[in-house]
Amino acid sequence: MLRRPKPSDSEADLLREQEQFLAMGTPSTVKMVRRPDKRRGEGGEGPEETGGDQRDLVTIADLPEEMPTLTPAPPKKSRFKAERAKVHFEDEDPEERLDRHDTHISAVLSRIVERDTSAIPVSLPAFTGTAFPKVLHRSDTEKQVPVLPGGGRRSIFARQIEAQRLKEGRAAGSTQTPAAKHMDLPAVAAMETDQPPYKIDRLLGVEAGPRLVSGHGLRVSSGEVETLKIHQENQSKLLAMSQSQIMEEQKKLLAQLDPKLVDFVRSHGKQKAMSSSTPPQPPSSLSSAPHRDQARGQSREEGLVSERRPPAPQHDLPEVEMEGEEEEEGEGNEEQTPPITVEDLPVQPQKEWLHMDKLEPDKLEWTRDLPAPRRRGTKKAMQARFDFAGTLILPTQDLPTHLGLHHHGDEPELAGYSLQELFLLSRSQVIQQRSLALNTLAHILNKARAGDYVSVLRGNMVATLLDAGLLFLLRFSLDDSVGGVMSAAVHALRALLVSSEDEDCVDSSFSWLHGLAWFPLLPSAQEEEDEEDEGLDERFRETQKEKEEKKTDHDVASDDVVKGLLRMKLLPRLRYILEVVRPAPRVVQDLLEVLTRIARHSSSAATQVLDCPRLMETVMSEFLPTSWSTLTLPLPLSVYGLPLASAVKLLRVLSTSGRNVCARVLNSLGARERLSRFLTPDPAALLLEEGEALRVTTETYRLWAVAASYGQATNTYIDLYPVLVRVFQSGQHARPPGDPLLALELQRTQALVTLLTQVTHTAGCHQELQAGLVSSQGAECPPPPPVSWGHVSGLQPMVLGLLKGCVRGLDNPAQRPSCLTLLPAYLLYLGAYYSQLSGQSCFRPVDTLQELEQMTSEVLLPLLSHKAVQGLINNLKSCSVVCNPQSCPGPQNPPSLPALGCPGWTARLGLPAPSSPFPLLTALAYLLDALTGIHKGLSRKFSVLLLLDSVLVYLQACSKATAPHLSHASAWLLRHEHQLLYLFLRLAHRLVPADPELARHASLLHQVALVLLPWLLPGSEFLAHELLSTIIFNKDFIPEGQSGGPEAAELAELHLQEAGPSSSSPSPQKVGSLLREACVQMPSLRGCYLTHLGHLEPSVLTSRDAYLGRTTSIASQLLPELSGPTLPSDWPYLPLVSLYERAGVVGGGGLQVEDLPQGALQSVTHCLQWLLLLEVWREEVLTVVPPVAKLARLACVFLCSSDLFLERPVQRLCWALLRLLTRPSRLDTLDLNTPPPGLASFQDLYSALLAQYEAVSFGDPLFGCMVLLPLQRRYSATMRLEVFGEHVGLLRSLGVSMEQLSLPLERFTSPPEDSLPLLRLYFRALVTGALQYRWCPVLYVVALSHLNLFIFSQDAAAQQVESARRSMLRKTHYLTDKVLRGHLLLFQLPEQHSELGFSTYNQLPPVRARRLEAVLGSPESSVGLQS
Repeated sequence: MLRRPKPSDSEADLLREQEQFLAMGTPSTVKMVRRPDKRRGEGGEGPEETGGDQRDLVTIADLPEEMPTLTPAPPKKSRFKAERAKVHFEDEDPEERLDRHDTHISAVLSRIVERDTSAIPVSLPAFTGTAFPKVLHRSDTEKQVPVLPGGGRRSIFARQIEAQRLKEGRAAGSTQTPAAKHMDLPAVAAMETDQPPYKIDRLLGVEAGPRLVSGHGLRVSSGEVETLKIHQENQSKLLAMSQSQIMEEQKKLLAQLDPKLVDFVRSHGKQKAMSSSTPPQPPSSLSSAPHRDQARGQSREEGLVSERRPPAPQHDLPEVEMEGEEEEEGEGNEEQTPPITVEDLPVQPQKEWLHMDKLEPDKLEWTRDLPAPRRRGTKKAMQARFDFAGTLILPTQDLPTHLGLHHHGDEPELAGYSLQELFLLSRSQVIQQRSLALNTLAHILNKARAGDYVSVLRGNMVATLLDAGLLFLLRFSLDDSVGGVMSAAVHALRALLVSSEDEDCVDSSFSWLHGLAWFPLLPSAQEEEDEEDEGLDERFRETQKEKEEKKTDHDVASDDVVKGLLRMKLLPRLRYILEVVRPAPRVVQDLLEVLTRIARHSSSAATQVLDCPRLMETVMSEFLPTSWSTLTLPLPLSVYGLPLASAVKLLRVLSTSGRNVCARVLNSLGARERLSRFLTPDPAALLLEEGEALRVTTETYRLWAVAASYGQATNTYIDLYPVLVRVFQSGQHARPPGDPLLALELQRTQALVTLLTQVTHTAGCHQELQAGLVSSQGAECPPPPPVSWGHVSGLQPMVLGLLKGCVRGLDNPAQRPSCLTLLPAYLLYLGAYYSQLSGQSCFRPVDTLQELEQMTSEVLLPLLSHKAVQGLINNLKSCSVVCNPQSCPGPQNPPSLPALGCPGWTARLGLPAPSSPFPLLTALAYLLDALTGIHKGLSRKFSVLLLLDSVLVYLQACSKATAPHLSHASAWLLRHEHQLLYLFLRLAHRLVPADPELARHASLLHQVALVLLPWLLPGSEFLAHELLSTIIFNKDFIPEGQSGGPEAAELAELHLQEAGPSSSSPSPQKVGSLLREACVQMPSLRGCYLTHLGHLEPSVLTSRDAYLGRTTSIASQLLPELSGPTLPSDWPYLPLVSLYERAGVVGGGGLQVEDLPQGALQSVTHCLQWLLLLEVWREEVLTVVPPVAKLARLACVFLCSSDLFLERPVQRLCWALLRLLTRPSRLDTLDLNTPPPGLASFQDLYSALLAQYEAVSFGDPLFGCMVLLPLQRRYSATMRLEVFGEHVGLLRSLGVSMEQLSLPLERFTSPPEDSLPLLRLYFRALVTGALQYRWCPVLYVVALSHLNLFIFSQDAAAQQVESARRSMLRKTHYLTDKVLRGHLLLFQLPEQHSELGFSTYNQLPPVRARRLEAVLGSPESSVGLQS
């Protein structure tokens, strides 16, 4: 046999193989065929042809020349193609080929039968005396028009032709067969029905004629007789056959006919049946109208009940369903609308009207009055309809027609437009219809984002519209050349992307602590592993950018709406509209808000907005000019050439994305000059409408504050210092309480104070940077900012005076809301001032301490004790997002378009509401943290804040709360609440050692710190570091370790052992001493965890710069992407998991163990100590970690090394933790069927644990208990099968005694085992000696218990199970090992504390003896069986 050629073979090898093949003489499996080239006139197909340039073709036997079609298609029947496909040879005789394929003419002529035409009347043309035929007039035929039996509609021309045919005696379309007419039967008797023919004849009581054979063409005398004779013969045959024979013959007949022909005959019969079922109507009653109305009503019902139609694909028109209500009267009770008559027409025709002398009322049906809408008789959802304002119209609502909400759709009586109809109108040829549809969609989107449809519509409105292709529709509409349509598209796009309430809510928090920072509105990242990249090296995998480029626009928009719009070149189009079209003021406002929302998406989107050619230049030149004329109208017709607050806000949001972008905005775009131009004059002198002037100056202050947060534009502060002081001092003279512009004035003052706060932070960095620049000696170092501490030192007295004025204003109910609004800004400024003061060279400690004491007694304590502030503090728990997760509404937008979900935020109780205490308390706690850092003695004076009942209740609720669902709607609120909790804990850190009263609540505060740590979001890494460094591992916050806590833990464990001696093993080491050691090692524990969190150091440093106000080091006010909390919920297990990932390498199905890193033993010991402390004293903190996850993390101790678990400190701590994990109350919650977080299944981890036990356990009882724990009866039999099947060898070393077993034996033996393969493995292990009591006593008893119950069970079971019972019992009886034989037959009950672990009978009980006798068949077989 020849070998197959290899790629490495040379040409000589191939030639040698060819010679061997030819020498063997084996016939080839392929054949060389020379196909003639028809274009050159070549012929012949054999290899002997030598002429011409012919191609060599290789053909393989049984292989068709053409590829088979992938999908079945009907064959094309073309005779010409078939003829061309045949091969003809030149030497073939054409005559012979014609004779071979042609048939004789007799084959055709022999089948011809002459048709009898003697009975057919002949009509001759009428003779007239005119030269031309008479023209048809409607007046001549109007009374001769036949009525269609089915009530169908016919045109005037068709009725004229029909009348002419009737006149000539050749009327067509009769519904009666000749036989039926001969017997004078009605038409209904001859129509096609579902009944057999003989049943119809019996019902009629006559011998009806055939319906298929008419006898047409035969002689008149014999035609009808022959047809009747054929019919009678068919009837007699049918009567002689049974029903089954008739159906069988029918199936045979149908199988022989063409299915298309059968379908055609059936459909034709149904049409005739429908047409015959309607009685004839007079011509004037328009019989087609009821039938049409009925069909239209049926279509309306199908449109309303959307469940009856299949779901629309992604690009189909959308459907939004209304919630069903109670069933009312049914559809079948509807009365048919009578047909319209001439008298019913709203306008009577006049004789003078051309071509209106003859009306067609069926075509005027639409002019009649609409019927009143009624609820359909269904409980299913109905299609939603909206008016032009986006308001949902109920199906029972009867609206007048002059509103323009009725149209000629499928449901003309229902007012409003469905989403499908709006989508169709938006692509209409009529401009007004396109504009109307887009404006209506905009209103619907606004109401949907406001949550108006949540209670009445099923599904998410915005998601439904996006799935239907709304984004592409709006993008196409933006390219419309008509200005009105373009404006409507912009308005709809703004309604889709922008929420006014979200923007207002965010702007209101701008002056809060760190309110400038912002989470990017990016959709939640979903990591999807590509199948193509699976198993590839990192170097060969596609990057994220390459994957994005491969996606289509639809895929990108489905994942991220804003990114999809950017990919569809939205920004150049918006630039064109702003620059060239120059739309109305409302459109300009919408466009600027859309650009602002795009800039909020991410730093990349903000950069694209800034880089778009001529976009920002157009915004700066047209909407932020440096000079403009006075307004002549309150509402100008055009805003071009006028400053707009929304344009300044766009610059502010762009600047938030990064330091470099802010520098480009200030310098390249000329925003620095706009700061001076808009802020130097008073708002009244800006030549703008007063409200717009206040908004422009407010946004300008905010833009400047963002720039100052990077340390930029501070030289402008020096230039405008007199102006700022003048504005600041004038803030004391606020507007009267009833002024409508008061809210804008307060926002302007807040923005100004926020600006001064950021400038003060920047000035506080001047001295440090100056010193660094001097000591750098030529190395790169950031230059100090132009503003120094001396430029801001004069602001503190003014702010303190304004703060005192606000505190006094709280007594005046009219001024109280304004004072409560401004207090947080003033407190935050003073906190920033004193936090930077201690690092300045001009700091005077003595004078500062006196100043702080005076401010505390005169301002802060009166403020804290004021009834208005106390009233706010009482709302702390009710406004909390942590304590009330339901207060944060669910997302109204789809995941591809995240939003904040702030509709109605001013009206409901919540964190951003006006009645919320969070802004004031956060600012106050920030100031107190700065003051107590300078003056330690002031700490006890502020303990009253933490000891308030409302604050303690709030902290107690937070300690028991679970982590709220994380979304963009909740993250920005949670971030502010986390800051308040952190500041409370910072204040408590200084107060607990000094205040005994607050020290009583140390455990509560420690619990709050432990709960808060895994809640902290990206950007708060510095807070996590501070909690770990100061509070988490602070002995002052763990009073249990100092007041008899270890002893109490020992007593509790002793009580547990006495209460249930069978549920716990004796303690190798007392828990109390372990806890005392852990308390002593608390600083080492803190260092261990800080070391393992070292990978967060860059994030901690970035977060520290933001929280400490180091403005020159802040790179961006845009927070990291919202991907989840900073620390995982199981962070206490982090050292174990980290060590396992570094030391353990999975490969080849087993676990290869490497050398442990240096200090691993100490790290594991500290981790286990901390876990033990939390399990005993802070059990509630670890409830967020599932018990199966705890077990999986603890297994890392055994998997990461071959001898780590043998170390004495590790052994002691692991025994204690295992006993805590296997308490009776904990065992019931341990579910091993649930995959642990981070693992595909617990089964994979257990397989690795078994392999490790076989390799390195040395029979360690601690490791053995870990292996035995998953073998409980309540868990899956898969793990027990793996032990007794693949790892049966470990049974020799699994020597855990009954005393060492940390859980009750009954959990292994009850209920009885029902897995037959496992029982067979039990029996095999016992019989072969692989499982013996001296090696593995626990599993020996377990196997005995299950096998004894199985072999002596007499319950009804399958044949296979019963055979296995009898076989095992028979084999057990004949065992040569008498000890094992006696244990299997005489086993009674498992007893964990007995000598053997089970009890036995003295002799075989009678029931078992009879069972054994029945199996063996001899009564003597059971004799002699004794214990």
